[in-house]
Amino acid sequence: MSSPPHISHVTPSGAAWLASAAACPHDTLAFWEERPQAPVVLPCGSAFDVVSAPAMFGRRMLDRMWAEGPGSGPVAECRGRILLFAAPGTAQRLPSLLAWEEWGTRGRSGGDGRTDAVPPLLCHGTGDTVTVPAPAGSARSATRWLVAPDTRRPWLPGPEVLLWAAVRAARAAVRISIFPPAEVGANVYDVSRRR
Repeated sequence: MSSPPHISHVTPSGAAWLASAAACPHDTLAFWEERPQAPVVLPCGSAFDVVSAPAMFGRRMLDRMWAEGPGSGPVAECRGRILLFAAPGTAQRLPSLLAWEEWGTRGRSGGDGRTDAVPPLLCHGTGDTVTVPAPAGSARSATRWLVAPDTRRPWLPGPEVLLWAAVRAARAAVRISIFPPAEVGANVYDVSRRR
């Protein structure tokens, strides 16, 4: 797998899966029949959890999941954040895994700069709700699908997969040099191309 599939419209099976998270799935599906361009707010914790990341970092995570890992489940973009739909229970477990990696507070990076490379990941689980893009999404909408659900039971990554993606995305963003920064006005020569 090299890049996420570009599935921007939810299939009827995918809509049924999303609606299954609602207290009254039939009402959600009926609403979408009348207004297929309307986003809705759905509860997390039963059908899915959601991990929300700032747009740039979330896209790097998504790229890593497709280029080097198992791929992703449904993914949406909402108001400048990437929403990664995850297996129920992920929102409870992922923060402790991130804390174990010592990324929980700024400044505790162990000297390698990793903390600054991992922005806050918001984990939405039982008791939380998220805005879900409309089934018939629009590329111009502030809330849209990047990878729309297309089956009644989509594969959803768990906390370990999302931790792995965050680590890979952070490493791709941080450039560590063993050399001190060049002095202003110093002559710097590129020796990487010598034979």
